[in-house]
Amino acid sequence: MLTDKSRRAFVVTLLTGTFSMSISQSALSTAYPAFMQAFHLGASTVAWLTTGFMLVMSLMIPVSPWLLNNVGFKHLFQAVVGTFAIGTALCIWAPSFSLLMIGRLLEALAVGIIFPSFQTVLLTITPQAKRGAVMGIAGLVMGSALAVGPIISGVLLTWFSWRALFGLFLIVSLLVLLASTHTIQDVMPQNLSRLDWLSVVLAASFPALLYVLSQASNQGFSTTLLIILVIAGLAAIWFVTRLWHQPKPLLQLHVLQTGQFRLACLLTGISYIALIVTTVVMPLYFQTILKVTPLVSGLSLVPAAVSLALLNPRTGKLLDAVGPKRVVLIGMSLITIGFLLLMLLAGHLPLIGAILLACVTESGNAFVMMPAVTTGANALPKKWLADGTAVTTTARQLLGSLGVALATAILTQVGGIAGFRAAFLTFAVIGVIGLLLGLRLKPAK
Repeated sequence: MLTDKSRRAFVVTLLTGTFSMSISQSALSTAYPAFMQAFHLGASTVAWLTTGFMLVMSLMIPVSPWLLNNVGFKHLFQAVVGTFAIGTALCIWAPSFSLLMIGRLLEALAVGIIFPSFQTVLLTITPQAKRGAVMGIAGLVMGSALAVGPIISGVLLTWFSWRALFGLFLIVSLLVLLASTHTIQDVMPQNLSRLDWLSVVLAASFPALLYVLSQASNQGFSTTLLIILVIAGLAAIWFVTRLWHQPKPLLQLHVLQTGQFRLACLLTGISYIALIVTTVVMPLYFQTILKVTPLVSGLSLVPAAVSLALLNPRTGKLLDAVGPKRVVLIGMSLITIGFLLLMLLAGHLPLIGAILLACVTESGNAFVMMPAVTTGANALPKKWLADGTAVTTTARQLLGSLGVALATAILTQVGGIAGFRAAFLTFAVIGVIGLLLGLRLKPAK
């Protein structure tokens, strides 16, 4: 049983571990030139350090509910942190790109398990009336990682080699592993079942779909990509059909029969589209339209990420106070207004104006993403929390990739300032769809 003191220690350890792993996702892009020089490779090959990471991570997300039900959480958490530490140590030592890639995939395996799991655990150990505030803190951790990842990477690479970046991750993960022996407890109920390996194989259809969307956004659809798309689509249909009819499925998809959860899942996905599109399109806008350097472009997104991180705890408390409907409508309004103003003012905005509007869209995200996750969880019975979190996380990844592919296609096909206007208008319309969905949420009791 967790006391108030042990609960705080538990949450701090859990969030610190998650924070360090979150940084590992966003920090590497700054180090691409160093990797290219060290291993004499092109940018497209080095980019697999991120692409491969995302594919393995998305494969593990549907497996996380089974792990939470079948492995004591203390052992699971320590295994995850230990796997991340081993992968990170391999990255530090790696004399070749292949070994660096293997280490990176081990990190991804750990992150794919911990990302949905930490949200499920926080929701499980927190009374429903206080979930908004706790998930707001979780959003602060994730938002902070997004903000400081590139900054930490840039600072370390100024004075040290790229291996120092992984050295930092290793030190933090080992400290978290040490702390977990005293602070992490078995808080998840066990519901033992056999692992359905066929479903695990079929779950690979989702990273395959993410791969197709990622590659198509960069180079368009080739014959090979279309073949992968068809195979992955058929496998995804088989996966869903199989899980729907099993008494003890790998992932409980019947959570989607709950109307409020279904709405919350879509809202989370739409807010993630807005977040990802802002972080992808705005740097392009800064560099191609405003003609700033890549360094200035990267730093220009920091205020938006900081706004997102700082607002998350406040929106969580607001959710507990007034309910999801008002909070989500505020967020979707900010997202829609931000994209509409970007569309109307594109080509006429100074750098500071573009930065402020990026802050508006990402601030809107703070009012939608974690509040929607919490709202969806509150609509489910406790035994389905892990499944609901995994479904939401998977949907968010797929919709985010679809949003990036759509934005890239618009910018490529239309081109120039007109392309940016068309992209901003498209995502303003998606924001309006989010507003309409938000109106269907139940108001506070």
